[in-house]
Amino acid sequence: MSETPTLAMSRRNVLVLAIAQGLFTIVMSTMIAEAALVGSALAGNPAMATVPTALQQLAVMATLFPASLLMAHVGRRAGFTLGAAFGVAGATIATLGIMQGSFWIFCAGAMLSGVNGGFGQFYRFAAVDGSAAEWKSRAISFTLAGGVITALLGPELAKRTKDLLPQAEFAGSFAALIGVSLAALLILQFIRIPMPSAAERAGSSRPMAEIMRNPAFLVALGAALVGYAGMAFVMTVTPLAMEHHHHSFESAATVIQWHILAMFAPSFFTGSLIARFGALRILMAGAALFAGCIAVNLSGTNVSQFWVGLVLLGLAWNFLYVGGTTLLTSTYLPTEKAKVQAANDFVIFGTVAAATYFSGPLLATAGWGGLNLMVAPFVALVLASVLWLSVAGARANTFANKPLA
Repeated sequence: MSETPTLAMSRRNVLVLAIAQGLFTIVMSTMIAEAALVGSALAGNPAMATVPTALQQLAVMATLFPASLLMAHVGRRAGFTLGAAFGVAGATIATLGIMQGSFWIFCAGAMLSGVNGGFGQFYRFAAVDGSAAEWKSRAISFTLAGGVITALLGPELAKRTKDLLPQAEFAGSFAALIGVSLAALLILQFIRIPMPSAAERAGSSRPMAEIMRNPAFLVALGAALVGYAGMAFVMTVTPLAMEHHHHSFESAATVIQWHILAMFAPSFFTGSLIARFGALRILMAGAALFAGCIAVNLSGTNVSQFWVGLVLLGLAWNFLYVGGTTLLTSTYLPTEKAKVQAANDFVIFGTVAAATYFSGPLLATAGWGGLNLMVAPFVALVLASVLWLSVAGARANTFANKPLA
């Protein structure tokens, strides 16, 4: 029989997961800040610049189902430890790829880092598993707040270490990520999340097709998908776009730093806002912020406009991703959580992989303004679907904390 988490245990688990989330996101954000530049230099072809990031996201997607099913049997701590070990290997191989001038070795390192990413996407769900009932609404938000560590340290680490190995620009940044991944591996040993109960592992569950017919599931998935994939589509090529408009790498790193801060800092209060106003209002606010980001990005290409646009983009991601994840947790039974969580993130990160791959070629052909316009219809669709559910769902008790037929 699994142990019911106490409030003290909940806070401990969330603290550990928040620190691990921050360290994990340093690895992922450094890839975002530098991989396109490294890829372009190593491949000698700007159209190939985003291939390493796309392969990383494909690895995330391919890992989600095996990671979720594995952790359903061996527990969260063992699974997350394995993921962090892949992070160490990925950073090591990426560093070797840069030092040897090999595009494909660098891509291999990015893919191993993506395996770590596949495990890391479940930190927010693990926070719910390891929390007392009265803390669940805030557990996701506080765990993601660990990304503030990334905002404060990640881009600074990238800037200060990119020339650490002068014979290979950026190799020092990826070498530093070996230590970051090792630190995450160690801190994860302090989580105390109960093992899944026998009932959760062997109990009956509905087919995914039935679960996916729930309108709340579709809206939760769609909002998180557009929030994450749309953010990745724009953010991945921001350093390239800034370079094309003759801004320095240091300026681009600062813009990414503020963007990441905007992604994670609201998590200190997003959970409380959801508890007070409901997930749908937060999702509406997220869509509105994304629309504001697009408008700013279309207004010009000064550093200040990149900065404001990316800050709005970070805020939009937070509201859409945290709100969508919170809504998702109301749509499945305990016996269904492993497959539903994996299916949700499989769709999201499959789309993120496609978005990051196509963002490079589309930036080259459509330009910064055209690339931003491509996201606008999807943001409008999210807003329309949330508005519809807010009317239809209120009558059908959509937000009861139980699966819906």
